[in-house]
Amino acid sequence: MVEIPTKEQKYFIIDFDSTFTKVEAMDELGKISLQGNPKREDILREIHQVTELAMNGDISFSEALQRRVDLLKAHKDHLPELIAVLSGKVSDSFERNRDFLNEFADSILIISSGFREFIVPIVTALGIKPENVYANTFLFDDSGNIIGFDAENPLAKDKGKPELMRKLNLQGDVYVIGDGYTDYEIKEAGLANRFYAFTENVERGKVIANADHITPSLDEFLFVNKLPASLSYPKNRIKVLLLENIHPKAKELFQEQGFTVEMVKGALDEDELAERIRDVSVLGIRSKTQVTKKVLENANKLMCVGAFCIGTNQIDLKACQERGIVAFNAPYSNTRSVVELAIGEMIILMRQIVEKSNKMHRGEWDKSAIGSYEIRGKKLGLVGYGNIGTQLSVVAEALGMKVYYYDLVEKLALGNAQRCKTLHELLEICDVITLHTDGRKENANLIGAKEFERMKDGVIFLNLSRGHIVDVPALVNAVKSGKVAGAAVDVFPYEPKTNNEEFINELRGLPNVLLTPHIGGSTEEAQENIANFVPGKLLDFINKGNTFGSVNFPNIQLPDLNDAHRMIHIHRNVPGILAQINSILANYHINIRGQYLNTREDVGYVITDIDKAYNKEVITELKNIAHTIKFRMLY
Repeated sequence: MVEIPTKEQKYFIIDFDSTFTKVEAMDELGKISLQGNPKREDILREIHQVTELAMNGDISFSEALQRRVDLLKAHKDHLPELIAVLSGKVSDSFERNRDFLNEFADSILIISSGFREFIVPIVTALGIKPENVYANTFLFDDSGNIIGFDAENPLAKDKGKPELMRKLNLQGDVYVIGDGYTDYEIKEAGLANRFYAFTENVERGKVIANADHITPSLDEFLFVNKLPASLSYPKNRIKVLLLENIHPKAKELFQEQGFTVEMVKGALDEDELAERIRDVSVLGIRSKTQVTKKVLENANKLMCVGAFCIGTNQIDLKACQERGIVAFNAPYSNTRSVVELAIGEMIILMRQIVEKSNKMHRGEWDKSAIGSYEIRGKKLGLVGYGNIGTQLSVVAEALGMKVYYYDLVEKLALGNAQRCKTLHELLEICDVITLHTDGRKENANLIGAKEFERMKDGVIFLNLSRGHIVDVPALVNAVKSGKVAGAAVDVFPYEPKTNNEEFINELRGLPNVLLTPHIGGSTEEAQENIANFVPGKLLDFINKGNTFGSVNFPNIQLPDLNDAHRMIHIHRNVPGILAQINSILANYHINIRGQYLNTREDVGYVITDIDKAYNKEVITELKNIAHTIKFRMLY
């Protein structure tokens, strides 16, 4: 029994499986003990299902425990390997807060329905006292096989945690942190002040519904209870909203930092996003979500926006800039995927593969070379010679195509590509034309009836850039007249917000026309690249103040923050701001360790590193400088 120092004593009751560690230990033991068993996956699935039923309170715990032990067929020799695995799967927020675990070791109890044999080595490595670990113990036969558990232990029974707590008779405030219904039962029995549903690793609806507070990390628990946390500012209070089915790697990266992350599969319309954006600090979108002025007016905490794609025309960048909201995109991450799609579609259209395949499915055998061509030797016209256009140029030339390009900006040609002086020049000489321009308003209907008229008869036409760049009715007429022999379109003026909405467009049903649902960059490789790249930029801004790569802010690449505090001051780009900042710092006798300034259009960005010892009143004065947009400190 734990000794009680005073009535004011606080006790922290922490679960083990899926709380202290990211996994259920019995599941991991099964992966080890069942190696070589032909039914391994089926048994593991059953073990997991039994665990979930018990954690949700849907079957008795004693029944679940015995069923799992019987299924495991484990041996004591498996335990060292299990301990090694679990040591590498301690929850990130517990790893971050070793100092708390050590400082409050006398007050922290691990109460788990797992087993001491593997729990004690894990938790004591992070500062927990072994005598404060309450768990089950295995029973072994003479050969070392695990055959059961000590049935007299309260934790082996239903309502075992409340029974143990009654025996402990803790005098003081009791806070329970766990992910299972058995953890909530302590509060339900009146033996704890509050129950915190821990959701860093798993979320169980029935558990969350009964929680006094949902804590996505140990950082959150420490913050709300005013306890010392490793995070220098409350990162756990930073809310991230990710829309449009962004790759789960992005969520993982934000959660590793202690952020609270919400994911939405589809896009949100303006009114929905204006409602959901409140209290959001980081917004991640793809191409369908429109970040408008109205949305931003409701964004009371928004620090930055990440476009998990190339284009940013869906974001009101000017309005973001005016509010000190930094925007980033992924200009390179999906380039290869778009290029490969374009090459594949050219070949398919030149060979009329779709039409021949459709005939085959109808039982028609049409073995004919009429209208089928190689791409080798054909003239490829690239409208837009940016990241995608240049890489497509190189790949197409390697396949034997002659490459021409047109871009408003003077670009150095790669390989043997030739620059056309005008768009009309390119349209008149090329056999295949593909669009790779940005989505600025000036490019609306860049290709219309007049442009199709200038093209060669029988041209192959691709649009993998932005839907509003092409006049769709004009393209329909060009296909029907034979001017365009084949077309591939991946982007449309209006696109469904979710996969459940019907796609309606005049191009449906036309011969030798490939329609794809905006998947140019939708490969596993591209989406994972983007999900690594964009969060990296957003986290660099949040944690260090770096804006390098931003599409709407002065670009500054900052050194790491070492033994100093960093002040970030965003302001209107008017004269005298830097002088005012430095004057205030001088008045408070604050030493400047480093200072960085850059401006862009109407916004200025000043970063000042100062000594750690300073008068906190200086922050109020800096915030009150005229024309200040945003101010924050990094510690």
